[in-house]
Amino acid sequence: MDQSQQAQQATQTRLLAIVAFFIVAFALRQTYPVTMPLAAASVVIAAVWPVKPWLQRYVPETLSNIGTILVLLAVLAAFAGAISFSVAQIGQAFGENSEKLQQLYDRMSGWVQSWGGSLGGFGGYSRMIDLAQKALTSVYNVIAYIGVIGVLVAFGLPEVTLLRKKIGQQLGGRERRELVDAVDSTAVKIRQYLWVATLTSTITGVATLVWSLVLGLDLAMVWALLNFLLNYIPVIGNIIGILPPTLYAIMQYDGWTMAAITFLGFSAIQIVISNVVTPMLQGQRLSLTPMAILVSLSVWTWIWGIAGAFIAVPLTSALIILCQHFPSVRWIATLLSDDQAESAASPEQSEMAARRSMG
Repeated sequence: MDQSQQAQQATQTRLLAIVAFFIVAFALRQTYPVTMPLAAASVVIAAVWPVKPWLQRYVPETLSNIGTILVLLAVLAAFAGAISFSVAQIGQAFGENSEKLQQLYDRMSGWVQSWGGSLGGFGGYSRMIDLAQKALTSVYNVIAYIGVIGVLVAFGLPEVTLLRKKIGQQLGGRERRELVDAVDSTAVKIRQYLWVATLTSTITGVATLVWSLVLGLDLAMVWALLNFLLNYIPVIGNIIGILPPTLYAIMQYDGWTMAAITFLGFSAIQIVISNVVTPMLQGQRLSLTPMAILVSLSVWTWIWGIAGAFIAVPLTSALIILCQHFPSVRWIATLLSDDQAESAASPEQSEMAARRSMG
């Protein structure tokens, strides 16, 4: 086969891959009740898997499975509880201040009109309330699915070792090694990302709590929990986390000065953590370009809503690693990944680290 034919075949392969991407994305969107919990359960299992081999050093395998499942369920329950508490408190707080919220909207509408614009009058306010209610409904749907994810984790975790053995029996030596290395490397990346995300989320939550207490802002713990949770959504979550406490500050202090101070303080926290703390902790582990992160957030949010936004980065990192191990789709990994990060950690190093972490 000459070079022109090879180039033509490569182009056809890439076009087919793009078409397949849209078909798969649409299929995932339509099968949300099934595919989203499965994907989220896989991420959760990968994140806490090291607990199992650690427990297995001291107790039989059955007890190690039970212990790991209990840890996973505790994490999911805490996550669901934090979301439920935050959403309920925010909904109640803004509901009790609906008149002030209406007055704030009227003032903003008048200011926009003075510049020749329009927020849509009362109809615009109604649409804003409807949008907020839909967002809250989406969040509660995620909470409901956390229970489904917990069940999948409980039944899926004991099957991981058996599944690896079955795959090994069905594939040849080289294929088995490629697949196992890809899966192990993916699990390592997911754990590294979630560890850093949890640490930076904790720092964000504590800083938010301290700043709220310093200002005397009501619902300080709620704003801390909200920013802790939203920090798992890169970029967009950082922005969204600033808006509710700032809006509430306008209503509480009935003025713009303290609201501006609130906004500047929360913005400074997010900027420092996003641009200083996170890169310092993450280092070259993530291997995603900023544009790839934004695109992945957009795509996974379109596919699975808020749940997709939470697991967008781990899933995209997994996709990159899997593509790196197979020549026909390696160009996808090159397109999405950070070249500097990839050069900093070779595939061989990633595979060795993966095998060590999986025990």
